[in-house]
Amino acid sequence: MGTRSFIAVAALLFTLLAGAAAVYAYDSSNEDRIANGIRVAGVSVGGLDADEAREKLRRKLQVPLEKPIVVEHGKKRFTLSAEDAAVKADVAGMVDDAVAASRGGNILGRTLRDLTGGEEPAQIDPRVGYSKIAVAKLRARVEKGVNRPARDAKVNFPSLTQVKEQDGVKTDRAALERNIRAALTSPDDRTAEVSVSTTKAKVTREQLANKYPKLLIVDRGAFKLRFYEKLKLAKTYTVSVGAVGFDTPAGLYNIQNKGVNVPWSVPNSAWAGDLAGTVVPGGVPANPLKARWMGIYDGAGIHGTDQVGSLGSAASHGCVRMAIPDVIELYDKVPVGAPVYVA
Repeated sequence: MGTRSFIAVAALLFTLLAGAAAVYAYDSSNEDRIANGIRVAGVSVGGLDADEAREKLRRKLQVPLEKPIVVEHGKKRFTLSAEDAAVKADVAGMVDDAVAASRGGNILGRTLRDLTGGEEPAQIDPRVGYSKIAVAKLRARVEKGVNRPARDAKVNFPSLTQVKEQDGVKTDRAALERNIRAALTSPDDRTAEVSVSTTKAKVTREQLANKYPKLLIVDRGAFKLRFYEKLKLAKTYTVSVGAVGFDTPAGLYNIQNKGVNVPWSVPNSAWAGDLAGTVVPGGVPANPLKARWMGIYDGAGIHGTDQVGSLGSAASHGCVRMAIPDVIELYDKVPVGAPVYVA
C-alpha cells in the first residue's frame, strides 16, 4: 500500500470514528430525554427530560387524581375521596417507561429520529393504584341507594284499597365497577355513571283485576254487601247478617253453589222448633230462603228474605239476607267460584 492510500484509509477511519463518537456523545446526552410523540396517560411529555416530565405529570395527573370521584344517578350522588380510595399515581414509574420507550431501537435510528424531529408514537398506560376494597364498598353503597325491587300489584281486604305495580331498578354491577375504576384513574373526568336495567312486576293491576272479575265484600259492621267488577265498585246493597251467637263467619270464601227457590235443610237446633232436622221445600212460605241462594260456607249463604224490616241489622242465624229484588239481581251477576270476603 502506498503512502497516499494509507493516508486516505487513515483519514476515512478517523472520520468514521469521529462520527461514531459524535453519535455516541449525542445519544448519551439525550439518555433521559423523552422522544417527541410519546404520551403518558394522555399527557404529552415528548421533548422533556425525565425531571421535566415528572413535574408535568405531577401537575397534570397526580394533582387532579387527588380530587374525589362522584357517582351520579339522576339526582343521587355518591362520592369517594382519593384519600379513602388510596389513589396513588406512580409518576416515577411512568416516566421511566417513557424514557425506556424513547431508548428503543439502535443508536443510529434514535439519533436520526432526534436530529430530524421524528416522533416515537408510544402511549404509556397510566400507573394508578387504588383500594379494591374502597371500590367494592362504593359499589355496594350505590347499589343500596339505586336498586329497587319490582313491586307487584295487590289488593287489601276488606277495604279493597289497591297498590299499583311498580317497575324495579337494578344496577349493572360489572359496568358500575368499570366506571368507578375509570373515574379513579382519569385526571379529566372524575364522574362515573350508573348503568341500570328495569325489572318488571310479576303481577300487574290488569292481571289482578282479571283475577277478581266478580267480587263480593260483606261489611258486617255497616250491614252492607258491596259488589265489585274487576275491582271497581258496581253496586252496594243493604243486608242483614248473623245475630249475636249466630255470627256470619268472617274470612275469605267463594260462592260454592247457587240455586233458585232451594229447599231448606233445617239445622237440628232448638231455635228451629218443630222444623228442626227437617227439610222444607223451596218456594213455600215456611222456607226463609227466598228466591235465590248463594252458598258460601258450612251452611251459611246469601239469600233473599221477605222480612225486609230485618235488613240493616244483625238478625239472621248466620246467613246474609237481602231484599228479594236485590238478590235476584245479584244472582245473575255472580258465578260459582266468585270470592266473597266477610269482614
